[in-house]
Amino acid sequence: MKRLFIKTLLTAVAAAAMGSALAQDKVIKFANQNSAGHPIVLGMEKFAEIVAAKSGGKLAVKVFPGGTLGSDQANVTGIQAGTLEMASMNSGIFASQIKEFAIYDFPFMFANTKEADAVLDGTFGKGLHAKLADKGIVGLAYYELGFRNITNGKRPINTLADLEGLKLRVIPNPINVDWVKALGANPTPLPFPELYAALEQGAVDGQENPVATINSAKLYEVQKNLALTNHQYNPQSVVISKKFWEKLTPAEQKIIQEAATESAKYQREQARAMAAGILDNLKKNGMKVTELSSADMNSLRDKMRPVTAKYAVSVGQETVKDIQAELAKVRGK
Repeated sequence: MKRLFIKTLLTAVAAAAMGSALAQDKVIKFANQNSAGHPIVLGMEKFAEIVAAKSGGKLAVKVFPGGTLGSDQANVTGIQAGTLEMASMNSGIFASQIKEFAIYDFPFMFANTKEADAVLDGTFGKGLHAKLADKGIVGLAYYELGFRNITNGKRPINTLADLEGLKLRVIPNPINVDWVKALGANPTPLPFPELYAALEQGAVDGQENPVATINSAKLYEVQKNLALTNHQYNPQSVVISKKFWEKLTPAEQKIIQEAATESAKYQREQARAMAAGILDNLKKNGMKVTELSSADMNSLRDKMRPVTAKYAVSVGQETVKDIQAELAKVRGK
């Protein structure tokens, strides 16, 4: 009887250990650079909630905001290696993997969120995500970071000339370096987790980001001037490691895909609903908010055009033609 009890106990312990190991295989680490409370992070949290509900708790998502799992570049490497399951990051970052993704960083590509939604959720957006599979990455959906604006600690931006000579941090990719140069400013590529310290120490004068990111990262503590330029729209790709994806059952893959799609809709709604309140909060925290005149905004677009033309060649005329066709459809409605 004693031997039977011991054998049963050992079997139970082994089964529990195996169950724990299997459960561990289905834990999804989900990384992002933005701080808690940011609309992107709210979308990630909604994703985790939906996955838990749809899987009956068999799939667990752990959200890691604030760059706690490293830079975007480190996250891409981790996803390809299978050491990180998921991340959300600016879609343009994937231009280092698939050249066509650089089109998402084209200045003034989208006039409004309606245009962005139509392109991202349609054939064009899904087609670009499909190209990532060859790089060990599966694209699931697009969150919205939003339209980018320029801040600095030197002076208010009342005219285009006020940008000249400013040392601006940019996302580390070539098109952003070039458009900052085109404005007569000095680009400094830096990973986002290094930005606050660089601004605080005066290593850079300013930066450009959507108001939600400026607010959640508390950049108002080290920047007092905000110019609402809306010069670039950033979609954020929600991606998962192909190595991990292929370990999931078809039913689990369906849950993940549905959760990504549903959370993307929720995330965009939150981002847009929060925008006015966020801008008010920046003003309350001492930021001087300015807007360029119509003439200066037209000049800003003119200065950006050679940059767009240059990268239209590298991303390919077919890609440019395809996105313009999608935009023409929505603009014609």
